[in-house]
Amino acid sequence: MGLTSLPLQLMTGALAIGALVATVWAWPRLAGRLAGRRWTAVLARAGVLAGNQVLTLAALGLFVNNYFGFYGSWDDLLGTDPGTAAITIAGQGLQVLDSQAVRGGRIEHVIMPGPTTHLSEQAYVFLPTAYLTDHRRRFPAILALTGYPGDPRNLMTRLDLPGRLATAISRHQVPPAVLVMMRPSVVLPRDTECVDVPGGPQIQKYFADDVRRDMTTAYRVAPGREYWGIIGGSTGGYCALKLAMTHPQAFSAAVSLSGYYRTIIDGTTGDLFGGQQALEHDNDLMWRLATLPAPPVNVLVTSSRKGESDYRSTLAFLAAVKPPMQASSLILPSGGHNFNTWNRELPQALPWLAQQLHAPSGEAPSSTAAPSGGPSTGAPG
Repeated sequence: MGLTSLPLQLMTGALAIGALVATVWAWPRLAGRLAGRRWTAVLARAGVLAGNQVLTLAALGLFVNNYFGFYGSWDDLLGTDPGTAAITIAGQGLQVLDSQAVRGGRIEHVIMPGPTTHLSEQAYVFLPTAYLTDHRRRFPAILALTGYPGDPRNLMTRLDLPGRLATAISRHQVPPAVLVMMRPSVVLPRDTECVDVPGGPQIQKYFADDVRRDMTTAYRVAPGREYWGIIGGSTGGYCALKLAMTHPQAFSAAVSLSGYYRTIIDGTTGDLFGGQQALEHDNDLMWRLATLPAPPVNVLVTSSRKGESDYRSTLAFLAAVKPPMQASSLILPSGGHNFNTWNRELPQALPWLAQQLHAPSGEAPSSTAAPSGGPSTGAPG
């Protein structure tokens, strides 16, 4: 059974409760039979208690993992996910693994190769109905990133980004746009914080160059910066802001949901800067605002006065922004660092981002190829 499957959670929870009930019922008998053999009695009782604790912790761990979306599979948890290494083939284009019709369009499960970085990662691409019916147009695109370690499926199952975007399009709140859903942790289990690591994975370059090139080559997505926005939560929020601020030639707008403003260094990241203070500064958004010319991008940051640890740093970030950069904020009275908070912010945040993007005019070049998994044409079934 899958790590996040409901049957596994129910079975583990039932075992934990059953073991507790059995322990309470059998404890007097266990103590009575082994009373004359003290060391055996102690070991038996310790074993029973340890077994109960393991089952209880397992049940709680599965519930917490499913709620927060830390790990999406056993491979993610164990760091044995073979997806990246298996599909990294230099020069090979975007590959479609699966496709399904959804409300308001279609979702394609794809592999995004990195011809310049030699990285590769899975993604889910939402194509709105207008994309499927009007083959002459190019469309703006939104790159959506999870937190760490993250599972891009959470952007659909927990945040319903495709459904929210489809609703906003149907209500004529935003122009039709393509949505690209990914996780920023391209080289799991390592957390690279979207850093171009010296002598290591070039994560910023992968998202700013390779992913955008894959999308504009395989889909009718406009290449200009004014057609591209980026949104993310937690680590994905930090990455969204950083990518927009460091690559304004690639992204014109960004939304950070509960993001932070300086690179986190811990046991999951290792040494990301190779002792280079200049690179550390380059990834510090507050340092950039204080030292470098402001980039011509528009950003929205979210937090809450009670429940979010980034509230004060968010206020400091907003105060440091200067033209031509523009910053807006969405501050809730209260809300923790979780999906529930982001679901309260997205009804405003996602349309805001889509509204910052231009709607391309003119026809798409006839040479634009369809993804290798099948043509992205026809109305959804």
